[in-house]
Amino acid sequence: MIQVWGRPTSICTERVLWGMAEADVPYVLTLASGTMGSQGHVSKGGPPFGIVNTPEYRKLNPNGTVPTINDNGFILWESNAILMYLALKYAPEAMYQSKPEVLAQASQWMAWTNEYLEPHLHTLVMELLRLPPAQRNAAAAEDAFTELKKPLALLDAHLLQRDFVTGDRFSVGDIPVGCAVYRWTLLANNRPKFPHVEAWLERLAARPGFEKHVEPPDFHLAG
Repeated sequence: MIQVWGRPTSICTERVLWGMAEADVPYVLTLASGTMGSQGHVSKGGPPFGIVNTPEYRKLNPNGTVPTINDNGFILWESNAILMYLALKYAPEAMYQSKPEVLAQASQWMAWTNEYLEPHLHTLVMELLRLPPAQRNAAAAEDAFTELKKPLALLDAHLLQRDFVTGDRFSVGDIPVGCAVYRWTLLANNRPKFPHVEAWLERLAARPGFEKHVEPPDFHLAG
């Protein structure tokens, strides 16, 4: 059984837990975080789940971040790396059709998510939910919302003639993009319509791993 350190409100942890479901791998989750706890973000005075700053954890992940996994002594951190490991070791057919071309395209979209979606999405989460109201910057939130429209329009055009990011079948590449875009739909009430993105999200929502680990709004709207 794989050990996972993380928290359900971490979009990177959500990626890994969804990946575990797709790979049909049993795991046990230990709540860990330096920024969030049961009372929300530490900026509001509540304690974090902790663990990540202990010497024992820093030996596993010197960054002190989540998620981290321990698979029978094999330690790995960074959510996209963990997803690739799960796909390669446990579910090559289910997660990339056992085709290196599909895996390469999946990796492309995983990196794209981190580069073009996540920075602006993080700003939105902090400015709309996690920072105390007195510390929030409305202009920064509006700028992030505006900047996210560009990559989402690109994704919408990409999905015009395909059901998933790498083609007609789900792949590991859909996981990071799906987590990020779904969070954006919850944060952006007056968002522009991207019909192909919306249809793709509906397809993802039918997957048990998405339903369990990504879909609950509380995982994304925790302050």
